[in-house]
Amino acid sequence: METKEQVGFSLDELLVEQRDLIVYNDDFNTFDHVIDSLIKICDHHPLQAEQCALIVHNNGKCQVKRGDYDVLASMCTALHECGITAEVE
Repeated sequence: METKEQVGFSLDELLVEQRDLIVYNDDFNTFDHVIDSLIKICDHHPLQAEQCALIVHNNGKCQVKRGDYDVLASMCTALHECGITAEVE
């Protein structure tokens, strides 16, 4: 009698590895600076960057990117170097 081993992953298990890059609102960065930084660092389309900047302004924060921790950590560091408050969650 042959037995087959079932290997599978649930959606929750696959998503555990994904992290979010969050940008927070502040009182000193301009919309243009945040938009330009998101385009340059996070490879956003200009409209996407503008929408994220508006969400940050209105809601206090916005998830601007989802992905692997190492990639997001380097983007987060680059945003910090531009004076933008961000963190990887």
